[in-house]
Amino acid sequence: MKKTFYISTAIPYVNAKPHIGHALEYVQTDALARYQRLLGKDVFFLSGTDENSLKNVQAAEKAGVSTKNFVDEHYTFFYNFKDALDISFDDFIRTTEQRHFDGAQKLWSLFKKEDVEKRAYKGLYCVGCEAFYKEDELVDGKCPDHKTVPEVVEEENWFFKLSHYQDELKKLIEKDIIKITPEFRKNEWLAFVDRGLEDFSISRSQERAHGWGVPVPKDEGQIMYVWVDALSNYITALNFADDGELYKKYWQTCEDRVHVIGKGIGKFHVLYWPAMLLSAGIPLPTEVFIHGYVTAEGEKISKSLGNVVDPYEVVEKYGTDAVRYYLLGAISSTQDGDFSVERFEEFYTAHLVNGVGNLTSRILTMLEKYNESIISVVNKETSDFRLQTSDFWKKIEETLQYYNFEESIHSINNFVAQLDGIISEQKPWEKAKNGEDISGLLYQLAEGLRHIGLALLPIIPQSAEKILNQLGIQVSDLENLEIEREWGRLEPETKVKKGELLFQRLNK
Repeated sequence: MKKTFYISTAIPYVNAKPHIGHALEYVQTDALARYQRLLGKDVFFLSGTDENSLKNVQAAEKAGVSTKNFVDEHYTFFYNFKDALDISFDDFIRTTEQRHFDGAQKLWSLFKKEDVEKRAYKGLYCVGCEAFYKEDELVDGKCPDHKTVPEVVEEENWFFKLSHYQDELKKLIEKDIIKITPEFRKNEWLAFVDRGLEDFSISRSQERAHGWGVPVPKDEGQIMYVWVDALSNYITALNFADDGELYKKYWQTCEDRVHVIGKGIGKFHVLYWPAMLLSAGIPLPTEVFIHGYVTAEGEKISKSLGNVVDPYEVVEKYGTDAVRYYLLGAISSTQDGDFSVERFEEFYTAHLVNGVGNLTSRILTMLEKYNESIISVVNKETSDFRLQTSDFWKKIEETLQYYNFEESIHSINNFVAQLDGIISEQKPWEKAKNGEDISGLLYQLAEGLRHIGLALLPIIPQSAEKILNQLGIQVSDLENLEIEREWGRLEPETKVKKGELLFQRLNK
């Protein structure tokens, strides 16, 4: 039986169109899901949209439309990443769906009675974060993320006693029962826990929530705090409300339950979510990967600065795989990384046009010219040379295990350069001119290209599939990666077909 693997993106608010930072998270998560499928695992990849936020209500009011009409229109900007960025999610949950309401209310009803209480509260609330702040958490009296002055909110709410779980959360994080990647983020949250955890409000009045959101069970005057209902999406999409088969398979008994999130929402996923699950007696996530932000030309992306990079526009200009390759290969997985047109075009030209694309064209052209587009060799194990790919695949495995996408792509680019170097050194065109049999040499190059195509499948799936198809390989016929990465699986007498250039040069 296949091992199960569950992975999710965070669910973004739909109060504004997505920017390039959203695209980063979707592409990272998709690459991980595709890689795990290649390993032969039964993967469930979830994405969705957070539609119950007060930010969405305010954006709808500003637009002069109903909140429902607003979210019905705006969720598509994220759902359509499916096509624009080739995102292979298995389900997409909208938090306005009935299955989500039912599941979120069920989760609330499972909280231990001693973990929740209703009481009056006064605090500093940032609508942008949908979170309360303490005075010492502000920077110059403003939200550290949104640079706005929080509003003073005073009302009666339900509270969750996070303090009940301080010691247990520390143990879970310390011992990697919930593994936080990267390590420095783990240390940040351990230090946060050591400063003492405070109870947090888990509901809002109907009035302040504008009647929008998931009602608190048995208290119709209160709406669930958006982060309480939002976090539950990870199981409500699995039909948690009815103890569905998906929930049992991909959460309750699943070996790996992984969340991919941005650094700004760590508190909710590392502390709030596990504590709520502990209270409800539900299995915990096994891992949380925290990525950084994408900046634009060195500046934080902000509508006020006018530097929002629209991922749809970038895809329209350069293509899906070009955008995926840059986000995974040119931006740090864990630190903030920059998007600039100049750097994007340099990276695209160096590694896709002159790298992967050029190598594919060279090898297939030589097979067409010197071998009648046939892969033929007497002894594929000993002909001319044999590339040592075991170290290459070990590096790919290690880098993706630790979410080090840029290092993984660096390894692929190095392998491309190695094959290019062999071609330059061996000069097959001169050997053919001198009447030498170069079929063995061409086999080794084609087999090396097969390995590159395999390694690229999670990264740039469309282009990788084209490479493999040109080598006579159907992706749907592939075995798991452990088998496919063995050297010499490219069958002799295979007919290859040179297609169009994978990556077009940019017009200057």
